[in-house]
Amino acid sequence: MTQHNDIQTPLPASRQTPTGVATGRVAGAVGAAPEQQRLQVFIGKWINEGHTVASADAPSVKILTSDVYEWMPGGFFVLHTAYGRIGDIDVGGVEIIGYDAATKTYRTHFFDSQGNISSQELATSGDTWKWSGEQTRCTAVFTDQGKTQTAHHERLDEQGNWVPSMEVILIRVE
Repeated sequence: MTQHNDIQTPLPASRQTPTGVATGRVAGAVGAAPEQQRLQVFIGKWINEGHTVASADAPSVKILTSDVYEWMPGGFFVLHTAYGRIGDIDVGGVEIIGYDAATKTYRTHFFDSQGNISSQELATSGDTWKWSGEQTRCTAVFTDQGKTQTAHHERLDEQGNWVPSMEVILIRVE
């Protein structure tokens, strides 16, 4: 703030001092907002079982992974790590899930063991969470008091149509 004759005016955003851990300028304890707290539904260790959906050029194969969702320091973001197999291939990845207060949307960023990076918007309504990206999307429904996620994954095909790609069920084991 600048002060002129007892009148305070805010500095333009371009002149405000940035804050955050990367700047070394941190505030006192900050609590997570209700939007971040809604991510609690994911927290835990999960076993993920299912299959890919067969297409003209690929058969259906089994999916078996171990997924861990945990709070990152501060409780604002969720770190999701996954390891397992799709068919005979070892796979894994890291996803970061968070709420962007500026845009009022949940965002995810996924980095997989094949070298791919994807960013998706995440929306929620009741017990349903929907990931929406440019090439993939997923709808997950939580049941059994939050102990089960049933997820239906889709991808864009070569003609630009959404087609089923994976059907999985995650069971919380811890």
